Amino acid sequence: MTDAPSTAPAPEAYVLGVDSGGSGLRVALGRVDTDGPLFTAVCAEPVRTGAGGIDAAHLLEQLLPAAAGLLEQAGGARTGDSPGQVAALAIGAAGMATLGGRLRAELPGALAEALGVRRMALAADAVTAYAGAVGQRPGAVVAGGTGMIALGTDLTEWHRADGWGHLLGDSGGGAWIGRAGLDAAMRAHDGRRGGSPALLARLHAVFGPAEGLPGLLYPRSDRPAVLASFAPEVAACAGADEVAVGILREAAAHIAEAAAAVCPTAGPRGGDACEVALTGGLFRMGEPLLGPVREELARLVPRARVTTGTGDPLTGALRIARALALDDLRLPHHPTMLFVPAGDGPPGRVGAEARNGGPEPGGVPADGAVSGAADRPTDTDTSPVGHSSDISG
Repeated sequence: MTDAPSTAPAPEAYVLGVDSGGSGLRVALGRVDTDGPLFTAVCAEPVRTGAGGIDAAHLLEQLLPAAAGLLEQAGGARTGDSPGQVAALAIGAAGMATLGGRLRAELPGALAEALGVRRMALAADAVTAYAGAVGQRPGAVVAGGTGMIALGTDLTEWHRADGWGHLLGDSGGGAWIGRAGLDAAMRAHDGRRGGSPALLARLHAVFGPAEGLPGLLYPRSDRPAVLASFAPEVAACAGADEVAVGILREAAAHIAEAAAAVCPTAGPRGGDACEVALTGGLFRMGEPLLGPVREELARLVPRARVTTGTGDPLTGALRIARALALDDLRLPHHPTMLFVPAGDGPPGRVGAEARNGGPEPGGVPADGAVSGAADRPTDTDTSPVGHSSDISG
């Protein structure tokens, strides 16, 4: 791929942000000189994942018509070097860090040919979640939905904690909370210690007889999302059920531990506050979870300044694209977390947490081929709890 042009883009030039996750592909068109999207498009079909990782051709099949439609809608379909050109593009994708080898190999050339874009970034969706929630400041983001991941940076390196999927981690995420609630319900059904009659009643209301739950759950390919669909029931019971309260307190402890692991150190200014942004559908459960999270963060990270993320991963992708177009990308590069083929922006190192998420050759995890989105560990999830998930294992 050729280097990015040295001349500044025209103010009316466009930028594209893309968010690819378990519930489909979203595309936003914006301008270099204005914040926020002009128009957005949604492709409901999730991008396929197979033995070679995320399918680059399938992503392009959806992205290119959507981009063309947005440019036409904006009255600026690209013709040569007209003011309707796309100055920069950023794609955030679930699974990019571990399964994005084909995207990194194939997309730069294909997008340069199809859209004439020479500046682009291919990011883990945890990174676009960070950019949406925090921007280009040092800090940390906890993205919670069906799963849970924490990502932090001091603008020289990335640090990642969890996001390993429901079989290996995602501790404190929606699937984790839902499974713990269903476990307590089944214990009450059996008469075992630690059971919750209140949660058993909610199991009956949501799924039917307890004896039928295994037959409903185990054949499903979206098991993490099914488990996560019960998390709001745990929150609803927390006002009067000590078992539900305990589940949410344990989830909060896991979330705070992940945030503490990635909060950037403040160097000689050790008393500086660390911004910790909470984003994603998990935190829409409100005070039953947010209260314990704040308490645990105050205990583990006394300098934490907890905020609610104002932008989602699509917003973050658009912000990264705009920063690339303006030669102002300050987030650190990384070969799998934030891959910038043209070399714009600051090079960066990755901390141990993010290095542990690096891919095996070809972008496929060491345990071999991945059959589909439902059983792959991915990078983040900001979908509402109970919907299809981007963090699932």
